[in-house]
Parts: sequence; C-alpha cells; structure tokens
Amino acid sequence: MRIETERLIITEFTADMAEAVHLNSLDEDNRRFVPDEVFETVEEAADTVAFLMGCYASGEGPLVYPVLLKDGTYIGYVQAVPLDEKEYEIGYHIGSAYTGKGYATEAVKAFLPVILSKLGLDRITGICLAENIASVKVMERCGFRKEFEGVGHYQGEERYICRYVYEM
Repeated sequence: MRIETERLIITEFTADMAEAVHLNSLDEDNRRFVPDEVFETVEEAADTVAFLMGCYASGEGPLVYPVLLKDGTYIGYVQAVPLDEKEYEIGYHIGSAYTGKGYATEAVKAFLPVILSKLGLDRITGICLAENIASVKVMERCGFRKEFEGVGHYQGEERYICRYVYEM
C-alpha cells in the first residue's frame, strides 16, 4: 500500500523502521491512551514490526501502516484492526513531536476509503477514551458519527469511552 497526501506518505513497514517505532511509542500520550503499543526497547519494536509485516502477506490480524512525512520521517501509524469477521476498528497515533499539525486527520481521511475498499467494507468503528480529546476531534473531523458514550471495554478494562462509526 502507498497513499500520498499533500504532506504525508502512508506505506508498509520495513525492518529499518524499528528504532523510529520504538522512540515514537515512548511518548506520554501513547503510555496513557494505548499502553499496549509502547515498546520499551528497539528489539520489542523490531519484533512487532516483523509481525506486522507478516500481516500484509497473510491479510490477517491488524493491518498497520506507518505514516511518514514526505522526507521519510516516521511520525506514527494508521491501522485497521479486526473486531470480528465483518467489523474493523480504526486506530492511529502520531508521535507527540508531530501533534497539533493536523497529521492524524490528514492520514485518517486518506486511509479510510483505501482500507475500506481493500477490506470490502462500507463502515469502520473508532473507539477511544472519552478523555482523549485529540482522538475525538480526529474522528469528528473525518466524518465519524458518535454512536455511544459511556462505560465500555477498552484495553482490557471497563473505562469511560466513546464509540464512533464511519460509513461510506
């Protein structure tokens, strides 16, 4: 996959991205909102990158794609994660050094039509902690509709969440 926007490239992981993935995963927002995506060592990140690269070939598991600036700098990712056979959840993270510039919104808007077509779907879910205002704003700016706000399952715990849906 390769998607280009005005400022970004969304592509597939390569093994040489492991160090950037490791460093980008350590920011405080990642620790707070998606702690299972924090890689304390380059080796942990390398193992995950290798796993994700295998998912491209199999078409199974999470489909995670790095988001790069046009100069090739890794700044985060967008993903489609299967919840069941017919439902996927979108996910995204932009490293704290690059937030506040609209990159997440730009990446998600470009990713949605491509990934939905690839998966043969006309809708995708987005779930975040209600306190994650930045994520809420990204989904709203990208045309997601809120379908639930309240206590729900998130990262293995019952938390106060928002569930959004995007439909083509």
